Amino acid sequence: MHPVVTAIRDAILLRELAMPRLFTAIEIPADVGNVIAMARGGLPGARWIDSEFYHLTLRFIGDVDDLIAREVAFILGQIRRSTFEVKLDSLSVFGGNRPRAIVATAVPSQPLLELQSEHERLLRRIGLEPEGRKYTPHVTLARLRDSSSLQVADYLSTRGHFRAPPFEVSRFVLFSSRDSVGGGPYVVEADYPLAEPMRQAMPARR
Repeated sequence: MHPVVTAIRDAILLRELAMPRLFTAIEIPADVGNVIAMARGGLPGARWIDSEFYHLTLRFIGDVDDLIAREVAFILGQIRRSTFEVKLDSLSVFGGNRPRAIVATAVPSQPLLELQSEHERLLRRIGLEPEGRKYTPHVTLARLRDSSSLQVADYLSTRGHFRAPPFEVSRFVLFSSRDSVGGGPYVVEADYPLAEPMRQAMPARR
């Protein structure tokens, strides 16, 4: 093979290997993460995620090239939203009869759902495929391998009183990861602050 062709092929392969896996998310404050982490343990086959990597995904984007990554980062900057509160209120499992993850579910508040919907709308505008699943806001605590439904049910039954303190969301971020399994480490590629809500002025007393 001609050396120039070989060099081009190798460069393409290198770009593909370095292709970032992107998603947008809300970060979990350390104090809330510490509370969530208390639910770890007691489930065979669980790979528990370190609390520093907890996040609430808004939109999974996937493996994209640099051009699309730049378009994503730019268009997300069009979002203008106010800060809001997130509350994690229960533990659950994804996967049904084939459990694949333990999660802390978030209350689907209107500000949270509207923010996620705007992500979806803007990312479709630049040509990304629609998200195929209904959005369920959550924080993943563990990936499961060979955990039975009975084992998961026993685990959840012992943690039925799970509660985490609510927290204010002051920004969302664009994360990248090159870990195909999930669970970190993640890199913040861009962050997008949310505005303080406008406070209605009190009428002057006469």
